[in-house]
Amino acid sequence: MKFKTNTKNSIYAFMMASVIAATALFPSCSKKEGAKKDISVAVFIPGIIADSPTYAHVAEGVTQAVDNFNSSNGDSKSANGGRAKLYVMEAGTNQAEWSTKLTALAAEGCYDVIISSNPSMPALASPIAKQFPEQKFIFLDAALEEGSKEEQIYCISYNQRDQAYVSGYIAGLYSSTNKVGLIAAQEYPIMNNILYPYFARGAQDANPKTESFFSIVGNWYDASKGAELCQTLSDKGVDVVLPICGGASQGVISAAKEKNMHIVWFDENGFKKAPGTIISCCMTDQAKAASEVTTLFLTGDIPWGTTKTVGMADGYVQYFHDDPEYIKAVDGKIRAKMDILVELLKSGALDLGESADEVEMPQI
Repeated sequence: MKFKTNTKNSIYAFMMASVIAATALFPSCSKKEGAKKDISVAVFIPGIIADSPTYAHVAEGVTQAVDNFNSSNGDSKSANGGRAKLYVMEAGTNQAEWSTKLTALAAEGCYDVIISSNPSMPALASPIAKQFPEQKFIFLDAALEEGSKEEQIYCISYNQRDQAYVSGYIAGLYSSTNKVGLIAAQEYPIMNNILYPYFARGAQDANPKTESFFSIVGNWYDASKGAELCQTLSDKGVDVVLPICGGASQGVISAAKEKNMHIVWFDENGFKKAPGTIISCCMTDQAKAASEVTTLFLTGDIPWGTTKTVGMADGYVQYFHDDPEYIKAVDGKIRAKMDILVELLKSGALDLGESADEVEMPQI
């Protein structure tokens, strides 16, 4: 069995059992002479599954696709008639080690594709792809640079303009101080060009008096720094905050509770983490995307060298408008405005454009 994980959290026990079941029949990379070619799939987790629902959903989706593929045992729809074997690797939270570990995984020469999720992955993989020209990569929540010729890489990018704008809009509606903030793990192109600008624009469109603040943890795990930054924002008058900082978000939650602040949550239904403190949740459906893209690979249908962008209109970005904790925490008038906004985005009636400065928001 080829499975590395630090996970001990029972929340993921069922998922882990599925991964192990999918993997256990295939203990090595070797191929038997004359046998139908098996397909080897590696999932590279740039973090720890138990600390990140986003990464847990990636592993879950890939596992589901592999299980479904193997249940058909190489039917006529498969690329080569073989079965799929699965390997999941947790690379840990030290981002400085990701490139080395990804290189080592590619150097094994065992895997037909390496699947991962993080905006930084295409840049990390580009030199590795040149070093190992047979290695294919699929990255979720990532995009190839425009004009790049990365024929070994395929990306799925979520329309996080939708997600960030919706989060900013409810923050602006809810704030009583007209001050909101975003706490990021680090700066990167999607954060600087999409997430924070659209969050700030959404908040201002909800209430033109709203002022937005931006803070950086410096990594994806320092909960103490997350708490410190949240307290600093509170001292400036911020009363609603969006954390996009991985494990550091736990510190943000603790400080928000202490300071009577509120949180708009990203990438999962997280109301149970802090009922009454978390007032809204948006989620990118990583499990769905991971399952679908893995199935595309297993059936030989990947358009290499391209990026596919999906959003609310495609059903990949969800706003949890019917959760009891949301209904309890948010006034009905605000909920009604959010329902209208989400429907405008789903229907395509509201186009957020390529820049936050281009948004023309209708009156709600």
